[in-house]
Parts: sequence; C-alpha cells; structure tokens
Amino acid sequence: MATSGAGDGCSSMNGFVSEIEQKQFTDLPAELLEYILCFPVLKHVDICNVSCSCKRLHDVCHGRGKVWGHQYKLRWPRLQKHYRQNECCDWQKEYRTRHTVGLQIRRTVVSISQRFFTEIESLGAPEHFCEDELLSILNSDRRKSLTLKYYAKKILYFLRQKNILRSLKMFLEQPAEQQSALEGALLVDQYCNPLADVSLDGISSQLEEITDKVKKMLRIKNPSHPSLRVTQGDCFAVDDFDLQRQVVVTLNAVLYEQLQYKGNECDYYNPLNSYIHQVLLRRTGIPISLSVLYMTLARKLGVQLEPVNFPNHFLLRWCQQQRGSGDIYDFVYIDAFGKGKQLTAKECEYLIGHQVTADYYNAISTTEVLLRMVGNLLNIGKRGEGNEKSYQLLRDSLDLYLTINPDNVQYLLLQARLYFHLGIWPEKVLDILQHIQALDPSQHGAVGYLVQHTLEHIQHKKHPVEPEVKRRSAPEHLELQYSVGLIMKHKRSGYNCAIYGWDPKCTMSQEWITTMRVHQLSSGANQPFYNVLVQDGTCRYAAQENLEPHSAPLEIAHPEVGRYFSEFHDSHYVANEELQTRYPEDMAETLAFHRTGRHYY
Repeated sequence: MATSGAGDGCSSMNGFVSEIEQKQFTDLPAELLEYILCFPVLKHVDICNVSCSCKRLHDVCHGRGKVWGHQYKLRWPRLQKHYRQNECCDWQKEYRTRHTVGLQIRRTVVSISQRFFTEIESLGAPEHFCEDELLSILNSDRRKSLTLKYYAKKILYFLRQKNILRSLKMFLEQPAEQQSALEGALLVDQYCNPLADVSLDGISSQLEEITDKVKKMLRIKNPSHPSLRVTQGDCFAVDDFDLQRQVVVTLNAVLYEQLQYKGNECDYYNPLNSYIHQVLLRRTGIPISLSVLYMTLARKLGVQLEPVNFPNHFLLRWCQQQRGSGDIYDFVYIDAFGKGKQLTAKECEYLIGHQVTADYYNAISTTEVLLRMVGNLLNIGKRGEGNEKSYQLLRDSLDLYLTINPDNVQYLLLQARLYFHLGIWPEKVLDILQHIQALDPSQHGAVGYLVQHTLEHIQHKKHPVEPEVKRRSAPEHLELQYSVGLIMKHKRSGYNCAIYGWDPKCTMSQEWITTMRVHQLSSGANQPFYNVLVQDGTCRYAAQENLEPHSAPLEIAHPEVGRYFSEFHDSHYVANEELQTRYPEDMAETLAFHRTGRHYY
C-alpha cells in the first residue's frame, strides 16, 4: 500500500509540473496581464510591440482598457481635469491624438521665429492637447531650449487670450441680472495675465475663507444671525437693517483690521492693483477692485450693495430705506478703499473736492464696472514708459475695452495706431480702419494716412530684407573686444547683462548721443557699442569702455533671452540659429574668451 501510494504521488506531481511547464504568459488571466502591462517601466512603444505579438495580448491592450488609460494618465497627468472620473473612452485613440498633436506643436514652435503662430489654428487639434504640449516645453530643463520656450510661451499666451476673450463675449451676452462683477473682473484679470494660474474656483475658495472668518466673528456678536445659516452657493438677502449693519461692521473688522486690507496709496498706478488675484494675494488695491471684493463678500452674507461710478473714486451704495428708492440721500456710500468708511451723499463730494449732479450717485451695471476697470488699465498703459511691458498692457486693455464696447471710435483709432507703431498685424489694422470709416466718416484724414502706410508695410512684408551679417574678422571690426553671448557688468551703473549684438561705432541719433553724454566718454561715439539684455528686463546700448566681463557669470532673467539664445552654458549664452546667422564668428570667439580665461584680467 505504501509503495503503491508513493508511486501514485510521484506520478501526480510529475503531471502537475508538466502542466505548469505547458502554461504560457498569455494564459494568465486578463486582469493579471493588465496589471503587468501597467508597470511604469513600460512605455507606449512597448505596449505597441506587445499588442502586435499575438491576438490575446492585442485584445488585452484594447483602446478602452486599463493599459492605454494608464499610459495616457502617466504621460500627461495635467489632462485628467478634462475627463470625468471613471470616464470610459478610447484611450489608445486619445493617446495617438495627443502624441500627434505634440509632434505638430513642436514642429510649429521650432519654426515660429519666422512664421509666428499662423499655423496653430490650422492644426485643428483639441486645444487642451495643444496647451498641454506647450506646458511640457515650458517645464523642461530650465537652461536649455530657450528659443523653443520663448515662442512656446508666446503661443500659449495667444491661445489662452483667445479663449478668455471668447468667454468674455459669452459673459456679456448673459442677462444683466445674471452677470457677476467678480466673474467679469476675473476675466479681465485672466486676459491680462494669461500665463498665471487664476481660476474662478480658486478665487471663490479664497473668498469663502474670508466669509468664514466674518461668520466666526459674527457668531460671537449674534449667534442667531441669519447669515450664519447660509451655505456656499445660497442666494438670499437680509431685510432687517440692524442685521445688515452687523454684517457690514463685522466685514470691516475682518477685512481691514484682522486681514489688514488697505488702499494702495503709495503705488496707486500699479496695474497689479486692478487684478483680483493680486488684490487677494497682496491685500491691497484701488477703489474699484476693493469695491468688487467688498460687494461680493457682502452679498455672500446677505447684504446687497450696488456699484457707483463716482468720479475719480469708485464707491458702493447701501440702501437704508425700502428697495427701489431713487433719492440719493436714502443711501449710505461705502468707501472700500478707505477701510469701509461710510459716507453721506454730501461727504462723498469731499472725496473729490467739488459738487456733482445726482446722476453720479446712480448704481451702474456690471458692464459699466468692467469698462471703468479696463479704462483704468488703459490709462496706466498710456502712462507707461514705452517699453514692451506697457505696450502689452495697452494692447490687452484695448482688446478688452473694444470687446465690451466695439464701436468706440477713439479707442479703435488708438488700437490701429498702436499696431501700426509696433509693426504688427497690418491686415488687422486695415480691418480696424475700415470699421472706423464706417462708424465715423469724419475720420477719413487719419484713416487715409494709416491705410496708405499700412499697405506699404504689407508690401515690405512680401519682400523681407535679408538680415545684415556682421563678421568680426572684417577690418572695420578689429576694435571689438567682446562677443555675443558674454555675460557682462556695467562699470558705472553696476547692472548685469548679456550681449546680443554690436556695432563697430555708435549708430544712434545725435540727439541720443547728446542726451546720454556719450561725448564725455574717453573714446566718445567712435568705439564699439553693444546691444545688451539687462537683468531688470530692459534692453540697452552700452559703450565698450563701460563694460567688463562678469567675474562670476550668471543667468540674466530677461523675457527676451529666448529670442536670441538657445541655452545658458555655465559661463555664457549660446546664440540660436537666427543670431548666429547675423554674427557667424561670435560664438567661436565667446568660447575662446572663456577657454583662455581672458575674463579674469
């Protein structure tokens, strides 16, 4: 019995081993195969190869399964916000589309320095795929692919602004009673800061935190106050004036005493004062931005305040009688810029130093609030120093103003002149001028002048001038000591900068030479001058005798660095293809300069 049993057991074990040996990888359960194929070491190429090996693995890797969904989410995590949780879709198709869009975007960005972004819209690709690829470029190695990042940033700026403008138009089409001043102000903020992480959800969350602080203090004063029972999203109004007053007093205490919000008197004309996300971040602003914030918080707590377009000082009004009163003396006027101070109609006039008619005390619509807010930004842009930052603000605020009020001839003409001055979008300039002519034929003189010169500009664009090539080996360039890409320090002003161009002699006008006192230099204007990108974001033209190599070369935080350089290489910048075409011998000189250690002498 024992022998027979031993023999039977051995035979059984051999059969079991034999059966295991006959099992293959593809015989594993589908769930286990999916688990294995979702290992992070496997890339999309591996999954493609596996799925081509046999029908069994091809079925496991089907488009709607876990394998391609895992690959998609692993490679592009930012895109998850565009899908509903547990959404079932063809992940293989999504992956293929996103991958193809990425290749198209990169090809377009690489060539964008010559053609700009005319090809982006012709791709016909999902916008969130385009944006995700551009963000991937911007978030890659900080010191490399600078030119690629420079144009990727411009494209992303353009795409986001286009979408925000579309959202603004939809917002303006809503009935007036459904338009939120906060949402409108946020769209203005987003359009002027399209690369910032600003969202309605984020702003609402911050306002909810402030509201909770007000409720906490209000609960101590009046535990049965009706505002305490309100939850987020509820729409209600407190009718009792004493209860309203408790809310306003508590709101002032939290906003101005506890959180230290205040009007920015020291830096009033800083555009940051107009952006809601910056007002919340810096806890300071101008009358209109603080009023939008104050009015929104009060409404969340049941107190209805109305915006008042008072001259030179935006206010809120709070009705002390039954709603619908037209008497300006039935209202208390709240100065959100002045720590929530409550004023009578007469006291409001003291703010501006003269009397005004009753019309100025009327409540205004959300659209009028936005026009005033954008008008403030327009004035700041016009007051600017004529640099790229002020021009960009002027362009953005004009776009916004003319979206809200498209038939304003004054600003249409300003927009046409601005584009003409900057040498951009000549075709759009012609469209604007035609619109002006249709609205106001009396402008034919200014319109005719701009049309003529814009047509000339379009003709010049069809026959672009070849860039001037400067070789430092030419006899007239022998006095050059420095080259493109070097990090320098200005001897007198002390600023750090990077060279992106040069002239053998000063080429500026006589007026500039006199203003900058070039004649006081030992070599005057008769010496090499260098185009430099300065750490503070400006571009300057510096004499050779005023520059010296930086003893500890560092990166220059200038927005135009990527326009001229492809990467920062430890001690210098590497010129991109376009700049090397103009200065073909400079990079060799820059490398030799650092190799020989000449910058230490």
